Amino acid sequence: MAIETQPESAQAPGGHEPGGTAKRRSWWLRPAWHTAIIGAIIGYAFGHWLGNFIGAGYQQVASSDDNDFAIVLGYAFLVIGWLIGLGVFNDLIRQMLGKPISHTDEPDGGLAKYFRYTLNHKTVGIQYLIGMLVYFFTGGLFAIAIRTELLSPSYHVLSPSTYLEVVSEHGTMMMMMMTSVIVGPFGNYLVPIMIGSKRVAFPRLEALSFWLTPMAFLILLSGLMLGGFPFGWTGYAPLSIQSTLGADSYAIAFGLMGVSVILAGFNIIVTAICYRAPGMRWSRVPVFVWSMVATSFLMVLAAPVLIGGMYMMITDRTAQTAFFIDTLGGSNYLYENLFWFFGHPEVYILALPGFGIVVELLPVFCRKPLFAYKVAAAGMIGVTLLSFFVWQHHLFDSGINPDMRPVFMLTTELISIPTGFIFLVAAGTLWKAKIRFTVPMLFALAFFFNFLIGGISGVFLSDVPADTTEHGSFFVMAHFHYTIMGGLIFAFMGGCYYWLPKMMGIKLNQTLGKWHFWTMFIFFNSTFLPLFAVGMAGQPRRVFEYARNLETLNDWVSISSFCLGGSILIFVINFVWSTVITRVREEGNPWRSRGLEWQVSSPPPPGNFAHVPVVLSGPYEYGTPGAPPVADLDPPTGVVSAAYAGADTARAEA
Repeated sequence: MAIETQPESAQAPGGHEPGGTAKRRSWWLRPAWHTAIIGAIIGYAFGHWLGNFIGAGYQQVASSDDNDFAIVLGYAFLVIGWLIGLGVFNDLIRQMLGKPISHTDEPDGGLAKYFRYTLNHKTVGIQYLIGMLVYFFTGGLFAIAIRTELLSPSYHVLSPSTYLEVVSEHGTMMMMMMTSVIVGPFGNYLVPIMIGSKRVAFPRLEALSFWLTPMAFLILLSGLMLGGFPFGWTGYAPLSIQSTLGADSYAIAFGLMGVSVILAGFNIIVTAICYRAPGMRWSRVPVFVWSMVATSFLMVLAAPVLIGGMYMMITDRTAQTAFFIDTLGGSNYLYENLFWFFGHPEVYILALPGFGIVVELLPVFCRKPLFAYKVAAAGMIGVTLLSFFVWQHHLFDSGINPDMRPVFMLTTELISIPTGFIFLVAAGTLWKAKIRFTVPMLFALAFFFNFLIGGISGVFLSDVPADTTEHGSFFVMAHFHYTIMGGLIFAFMGGCYYWLPKMMGIKLNQTLGKWHFWTMFIFFNSTFLPLFAVGMAGQPRRVFEYARNLETLNDWVSISSFCLGGSILIFVINFVWSTVITRVREEGNPWRSRGLEWQVSSPPPPGNFAHVPVVLSGPYEYGTPGAPPVADLDPPTGVVSAAYAGADTARAEA
């Protein structure tokens, strides 16, 4: 339940009473992106010097021009300098000195607040939104380069080494940077409002989780200047240990994103558990919040294993440890298990938020209650639990103990059961519904179509004999693009059209939105559906030459991918046109949603609510005669205090 009861009694973060307004310095003296850049430059210079000093004592550094110490320590101090320049540690130092710390809602207005380390969860959500769009578009440009190269099996645009570097950058950018594509913008912005809270539990951790991502993005891109990394997004040893200096950028960037998702997940878990408004029982929590909590548990439990694996890779490359080097007593199987113990829950870190969005949208545009609400929540919990028991199906062709293959084949196929629960919930909600085919609803329906194809193709890959044939082919690539892009990105786009009017108070152009949807849906399927046939015909991934008889299919896929990129450009045009040029205000509830977030103004006011609301019913009581309003936003004096007193009494009696 919510911690604060009334705005006037709320404490500032850290437990201090709100103080007076401090004298504000000039903008260029206050911490922001410009001071962060200065700090990053100083930090990298110091770290690089320190790495050269330490590395001088190692024989492998003296005998070659490569000094991993200088690169790793340069990146490490780059991040520290970046955070110092942002002012991340300012409140910590002030608290250690016994001085009052800053408030949650910053005084900055306009665009300035989006370039600062802010404690406002709504500002952080917008920062995440813009950041994730930039990362997604960058990864998409790498994809265009890949498909350009594959237009011909004999005439080449890229060299073999450059092609591998581009493939690796694309895969890592999409699978690493896009981890928080829904949790970051929509989770941070909407979860507190949807549960009736005035703030998040740990605003500083939330802000830190975002500001680590630009550094991870830039460090990952800088790997191209260091020779790139030719081992794809998985980083398998021993190739990653023997690779160029670009592998250091891969390990540092992946580790930073691991820290980021842990912080984001921990904050959302505590917020959802401890900051719910009176009356917001678990049986009334929106399905989107359920998906955020499930995803956050995956983040918090799986990402530390990834960080450990990246740390081992770095020490193998610098300090001459041998975690993953067979000839020195290590094991490359150790890396594979560490990576995929994170890597397969990572797939559901991407998928579950998509399920949360589309299931949240269905009852709004079907105008009927969500079918089997508890089954939907159970399905998400089931996927969360089973996702930790399937990782070794990625090792079916790696020489693992054959006795383990049937076990992981079974667990992999079992996970389709809780996933099927969510499909049944969707089918039950759509049954005999008066569907409104708005842009968000179109993306939600496309999600189920695409994810179904991805799920069915995944059954083949979970079967050991079939996986032996399809492993490492374009069949696998088509499968995970249908689940990740066809699922996650379509859900993300649906969420943008549904919630951006709430988050920014601006209407998006619905005509451009429908053009965006239909072009994206058609060209997505035109791009990836033929790749199942290409994979069945034997074309492997990450190889830029292929059989001449597959050129026609590859040309079709490449041209379709260019058109798919054009559909994303329509979204960019719509976003810029609506938010910068026309700026048509959206102040009401355009979807007639019962969600608690739609009961306040657009965008929500500071503190989200004037008073902590009292939740009266669930968010999906559409068409139910006599259904009470979802919440009382202005409860009579004493109601909230009585609710807390009753909760304390119940806990004491228990």
